[in-house]
Amino acid sequence: MPLFFFCFFPSSLPAFPRYHRYMPSDRAPCPLDEIFLSVWRQALVDRAKQVTIAGQTYPVRCTAKRRLAQIDFASEGADYRGLEQNPETASRWAQLARKGAKVMQFLSGGRYLAVVADGKLTHYSRRSS
Repeated sequence: MPLFFFCFFPSSLPAFPRYHRYMPSDRAPCPLDEIFLSVWRQALVDRAKQVTIAGQTYPVRCTAKRRLAQIDFASEGADYRGLEQNPETASRWAQLARKGAKVMQFLSGGRYLAVVADGKLTHYSRRSS
C-alpha cells in the first residue's frame, strides 16, 4: 500500500503543492519499467543490433549526427523511443555519460518519461497546474 505525504516548495519556486509517493522496496515493478530496463540493457550494455520486447524485434538505429543509439518501439498500445544520452550536452545525465555511465532517455509523444543510468531507472515527475 503506497503512503503519500504532502510538501511545499520554497517561496522561490512555483507556489503549488506537490505529492511524492513512497513505495516499499518489495513492490512489484511496473511492466513498462521492466521494458525500459530491458531496452537499455540490450542496446547499451549488450550492444545488440536488435532489441526484443515480448517477442517483437526492433532495430537499434544510430542518430545521424552523434551516432547515438536510438530505438523506436511499441508497448501496451503506445509508441516509445529510447535514446542514448548525448554526453556533450549540459545536463546532469550528460555529466554521468561523460564519466562513462551508460545512460538512455525514454520518450513518448515528445515527453521525457524516464531515464536509465547504469541500470537504475528514474521517472520524471509530471507537474500539474
